[in-house]
Order: sequence, then C-alpha cells, then structure tokens
Amino acid sequence: MSGYVAFDAEKVIDYVTHLGHFFAEGETLSCYEFGDGNLNLVFRVQDTQRNSIIVKQALPYARCVGESWPLTLDRARIEASVLRRHGEICPTTTAKVLHHNSELAVTILEDLGQLHILRGELNQAHTFPQLSQDIATYLAKTSFYFSSFYLEPSEKKALVTEFTNPELCAITEDLFFDDPYRDTERNHFPSALQTSVNALRHNKALLIEIAKLKAQFLNAPETLLHGDVHTGSIFVSAEQTKLIDPEFGFFGPIGFDLGSFIGNLLLNYCAQHARIEALPKRRNMQVYLLDCIASTLSGFYATWLKLAKTQTRDLSLQAEGYAEYFLTKVLQDAVGYCGCELIRRTIGLAHVTDIDDIEDDAARLEVQKRALQLGEQLILNANKCHTTEDVYQLIISFVN
Repeated sequence: MSGYVAFDAEKVIDYVTHLGHFFAEGETLSCYEFGDGNLNLVFRVQDTQRNSIIVKQALPYARCVGESWPLTLDRARIEASVLRRHGEICPTTTAKVLHHNSELAVTILEDLGQLHILRGELNQAHTFPQLSQDIATYLAKTSFYFSSFYLEPSEKKALVTEFTNPELCAITEDLFFDDPYRDTERNHFPSALQTSVNALRHNKALLIEIAKLKAQFLNAPETLLHGDVHTGSIFVSAEQTKLIDPEFGFFGPIGFDLGSFIGNLLLNYCAQHARIEALPKRRNMQVYLLDCIASTLSGFYATWLKLAKTQTRDLSLQAEGYAEYFLTKVLQDAVGYCGCELIRRTIGLAHVTDIDDIEDDAARLEVQKRALQLGEQLILNANKCHTTEDVYQLIISFVN
C-alpha cells in the first residue's frame, strides 16, 4: 500500500486530468463525492458539456464502521475484474469499466446517472417491465459461462485462484450465516423483536439448514458470482438494467446470487404492507413483485437449461438429465440463501431502507416479524422445491 493515498475531489480531478483521455484537453472539470455505500469513496467528475465519469476508490477499512474494521484494497481489483468478465458475457446489463489502477484501488466507470437505484424506485412503488428478464438473463449467462459445464478444468481452476476473495467472503460468512444466530454487537434490531430472534436462534432444524448453506457457500466454487446482488446494486430505467458493485465476487454456489436478488424483492414485498396504505395500490405492487420473482425464476431456468443443452463442453456433464438434476439443487440453494437474506437484512448489521425508513414503529415491527417468519420458512422448506413452480408456490404460501 506504499503508493496508496485516499482521494478527495481535488485529487480526483488531478488524477483524471493526468490520464488525459476522458475529457477534451483544457476542459474545466468539477467533481463531488456522492453515494451512501458501506465501503468506498465514489465521485462524479464532469466537464462543462456535462460529459461525466464515475471514480470509485476502495478505502483500507469498512467505511460504515471505521478504521477499526480494516479491509483489503484488493477488493477493487476483484470488482473491476468481475465487471470486465461479466461484461464480456452480458455487456448490456453490466456497468462498463473504463480504467483501473490496483495500487490506488481506483476504478473509473461509465456514469449511470440517467438511471435510478432499484431499491429507491421499488420503495416508491415504481415498476420496471424489463427487470426480471434482464436479471434472469444476466444471472443465467454469467453463471453458466463461468461454470464447469463450459470452462475447461484448468481454466476454471486458474480463475478460482484469481478471484479468491477471503476478506470479503468472511464478511458474507459472518453477516449471512453467523451473526443473526448469536449475540454480537454488529446485530441491530428493536428489543420488541427479541422473542422472535430468540426463537430463530433456538430452532435446531433451522440451524442445521443454515450450516448446510454455509458449507455450500464455503465449498462449492460453481461459478464466478457477483456476490452482492441486492436492489441497491442495480440501476434501472424503463428500458435498461445495469448491475454494479461486485466487489464481493468470488467462485461460489450459483444459487447465491439468484437467492439474494429474490430475497430483496421479498423484503420490499413485506415492507409494502406498511408503505402503501390503499389496499388496491398495495396489492398491485405486491403482485408485480411476485410476478417479477416468477419471471426471474422461469427465465433463469429456461436460459440456463438451453445453454446447458447446447453449449456444455464437458462430456460427462452432457449426460441426459444431469442439467435438470443440477438446476434442482441450484433452485434449492437459491431458496435457502433467499431466506438468509431476509433474516440478516432484518436483524443483522446491514439493513435495508425498504424496512428501516418505515416511520411508524409498530408497523415497522410487524414488517420485521413478517420478514423473519418468511425467511425461516423458506430455509426450512427449500429442499421441497424441485421446479421453479415449486419455488413460487412455496413463496406465495408464506407471504400473506
């Protein structure tokens, strides 16, 4: 880290000017920091013609906690590399990397300021007709083309090494699988929720399923994951969807990203009980969210299966029926990880504004209880799912 220095707006302008190829020579540039991320500095640089780029720099600690929680700067390399690799497969849905400097942990990205963060849009009950198909295609294609179905074994082993991401994986392991089920200062929830939390922590059947999901996360390098597919990592408009922030990327179980995305839609579903007072409008939004989940599941499955049938290179994995067998396990994993996301976002360190911004304390508490109950039931019943329709029916049996 000898050459590393944390940027401010002035240093960003100096750096971009020195690179020299993003703006016309002699242009007057302005820069400001924005964003509410937990880990990084994010700046927008623009000229007088309103041409702009995004400059993102990793800090050597978790910004949301402070210097007491040190973090590797190598996560910036991981993020830029995942974006580039995924962008080769899905360029229309992956944020474009324009420049990366590993020593400074700096990445320059296309400016997606014309789009909006999905979480905020869902909180306002805005809907997006292309979202489910865009996400399904992204998750299916990126997970297939970096799997053993497609990659040569030696190529995949080299990539697993390249994308080893122990420090950020350790954060996921703690926040998803450990912290919610024990007392730790990182957890955060109202005292009125303590009885529900205690019930989770003493549910032996649930803890066994959590252990299975963690073991899968630790030991199944199935594909190059984004690693943090939540609605705050997705930019949207009516016509476009873009994924950002894959600094948690690594080779892990395919169902993890799929489950994380669905879990965030269900967090918003639960939150709408307190966000929209008028029943018809609330039901319309919740039906949209359920339709989005169903379309994501079916689109993911159909795209993945078609790729497996037509582009699998490994001879053994071409065996008739194996792709279907494999996808059943992916779906079951996704349901389990979806449940983990619901629970950890409700009582762990990293909450969501969908729920936390509900002003009425009693209404927010009821939403939190719904999220915990739904998460628990999805984890406990995940292995009953053998098709996308099974997953959908399981979800709708517990959401209302």
